[in-house]
Amino acid sequence: MDTGQSALTQLKAYLAQQDLPANTRLPPEREMSEILGVRRGELRKALAILEDDGELWRHVGKGTFVGTRPVDEIGTIAGVANQTNPADVMRTRLLIEPEIAREAALHATLDDIREMRACIKASMQSATWRQYENWDNRLHRAIAEATHSTLLLALFDTLNAVRRAVVWGRLREGKDRPPPTHHSFGEHVAIVDAIEHRDLDAAANMMRQHLRTVRRNLLELREAAE
Repeated sequence: MDTGQSALTQLKAYLAQQDLPANTRLPPEREMSEILGVRRGELRKALAILEDDGELWRHVGKGTFVGTRPVDEIGTIAGVANQTNPADVMRTRLLIEPEIAREAALHATLDDIREMRACIKASMQSATWRQYENWDNRLHRAIAEATHSTLLLALFDTLNAVRRAVVWGRLREGKDRPPPTHHSFGEHVAIVDAIEHRDLDAAANMMRQHLRTVRRNLLELREAAE
């Protein structure tokens, strides 16, 4: 057995033997390495594995604790953003925003539809990527507003704030502005058409298809930049 696996096995055995309640702080790393008889570097790797598995959580300056990170430890939008990554943000968007589009198709008013159309038109006329992103954000929020659900809108705003806090870098196609053939233009129109026609399934499916394209493009651009 390699030393890294040995440290992980020793740590798991220690936790099982101690049967510590959630949020119990473990001894400092120096003390833990002596208790387990492993090097501190090996211990850190084992701790990181169990943290990824949700069995432990760590707070810089406070220590390592048993169990999953409490909600009040995540706290602010910045705290949530620090615990996630762009791929997880996209996965969450794919879970939530199609259902928001479905609800918008059920509850949207004529004023809601006009606002969505105005956002699409402005995004197509954007002179810079920053302008486009602002109008893109406004369109997606207009769709959330069209659900006429305070809770859904609050969930969307939280997700969107985390999305904007997670740094992708300016991964763009090498142009100053979106090209006329940018995929989102037609996809946005299809989403709003489905909402206007009260086609709940189409609204959800079009939103899902749009977000899958966004995810694919972001990942491809990120890989090309690395």
